[in-house]
Amino acid sequence: MLEKEKINFEKTVIVGIVTQNQSEEKLIEYLDELEFLTYTAGGEVIKRFWQKMDKPNPKTFLGTGKIEEIHHFVKSNDVSTIIFDDELTPSQQKNISKIIDCKILDRTNLILDIFAQRAETSYARTQVELAQCIYLLPRLSGLWTHLERQKGGIGMRGPGETEIETDRRIVRDRISLLKEKIKTIDRQMSVQRSNRGAMVRVALVGYTNVGKSTLMNAVGKSDVFVENKLFATLDTTVRKVVIKNMPFLLSDTVGFIRKLPTQLIESFKSTLDEVREADLLLHVVDISHPDFEDHIESVNQILLDIKSDNKPIIMVFNKIDAYKHLTIDEDDLITEKTTKHYTLDEWKATWMNNVGEKKALFISATEKENFEQFREIVYEAVREIHITRFPYNKFLYPDFKDALDDKE
Repeated sequence: MLEKEKINFEKTVIVGIVTQNQSEEKLIEYLDELEFLTYTAGGEVIKRFWQKMDKPNPKTFLGTGKIEEIHHFVKSNDVSTIIFDDELTPSQQKNISKIIDCKILDRTNLILDIFAQRAETSYARTQVELAQCIYLLPRLSGLWTHLERQKGGIGMRGPGETEIETDRRIVRDRISLLKEKIKTIDRQMSVQRSNRGAMVRVALVGYTNVGKSTLMNAVGKSDVFVENKLFATLDTTVRKVVIKNMPFLLSDTVGFIRKLPTQLIESFKSTLDEVREADLLLHVVDISHPDFEDHIESVNQILLDIKSDNKPIIMVFNKIDAYKHLTIDEDDLITEKTTKHYTLDEWKATWMNNVGEKKALFISATEKENFEQFREIVYEAVREIHITRFPYNKFLYPDFKDALDDKE
């Protein structure tokens, strides 16, 4: 279990479903992650509920019997919040709230709440508020039913505008205002990126909480906030780094996650622009996490979505100091050996060293283990890009003709 800090955590239950497209094993992985998200947001999960269904109930997500079971548990245990692993429709959220008198959240709402807590700069707060408004707009009628009254007035034709329509208009206006504000900041940041000159740009990408900020601090000698919680970093940090005689720009970006809300991809466009405009990606992976292969797949899918999957990539398998594998007794003929029983050496002998043009590194950012190899491989990759861009820089490449001959 996660160690709880000495703060008042909200009592919470989490809910998921097993369907034809989501096995029980996969659901457990998602609920483990949802529990970590809940802890990050300030909640304590005291029970999990799940149900096998062909597809979610369009009215209440779960079946009537399971909803009643959760209702009884919530009343008996003074639970303040229920969090669903999948995004609820506005009508589902409204119907569940009528049956169970407590806060009803879904995964998207929870992630938006964490982002709101973590946003430090004005730009990050603007991005989060935009995502929240986009999420809120179709749910206003379910959240603010007490405002569904007619508002008349002298000199107005007809019964007037309902309060809920007024609220929707206010939110739409706010969305338009925030989008314009973000466009202005995006233009400013685009100018800042262009003013950085023609230096090679390297971006750290990866799942949330894999150690990107720790690696940034170790390589860039910067002071980026680090914490063992999800989404500790929201704002992109860019630092000039020099390895040997080679300068380049290193940026730390927001972590990705499975089922990443589309509202966040839209509002965090500028953060993702750092990835789009990078010359080289360092894909950081927490190899000590049991589901790290799924994390790699999720990150690759998002890179594909933002059209950044064709860039040079170095796979950086981090946290080798924390990696643990299950051991099997040599006389055990029953237990089937799976990837969970692999040693690091066995992992290195798999697809990790056969990823096409992608290079693979195994490091510990906290212990700085294998850091010389990391610096050497990053240096060579940056140097190769630099030679392509500036083939006649005699100061950096006294042997530039040989370097070009090698490339040919």
